[in-house]
Amino acid sequence: MKTFRGWFDAYHRINMIFAGVIVMIFIYSGFFSPQEDNYPVKCVHKEILGKPCPSCGLSHSFSEIVRGNFEKAREWNPNGFLIFFFFFIQLFFRILASFVYARKLIPVRWIIGIDINVSILLFLYCFRYLIVFLFTYS
Repeated sequence: MKTFRGWFDAYHRINMIFAGVIVMIFIYSGFFSPQEDNYPVKCVHKEILGKPCPSCGLSHSFSEIVRGNFEKAREWNPNGFLIFFFFFIQLFFRILASFVYARKLIPVRWIIGIDINVSILLFLYCFRYLIVFLFTYS
């Protein structure tokens, strides 16, 4: 049976994977340009049903946020700031959790508990428009 510390080592690895995915999202946002419209991923909802969903324009919005064009980002998707904020805070939180874990500043259980609670609340707040869309659309 794994010790709690062993479980946290697995959590730590997953934490670093999440941080890497978030960094890749930011790189993707900086690499592709709304002006060139060269995004490889299209909105499946819009492609199939012909109607935009609340996530349409998020890639464009993220790209504009990374470039500092906040008005254009809002035009592409008004929810882009909230969702970008979610990923930004999550990246910061992944780094902070690793630092706290390495320095053993607080007990491991607290790190995991705080992470779970903050992440769930932040997700529900930042993705609330998409969640409402999913439940009202189905």
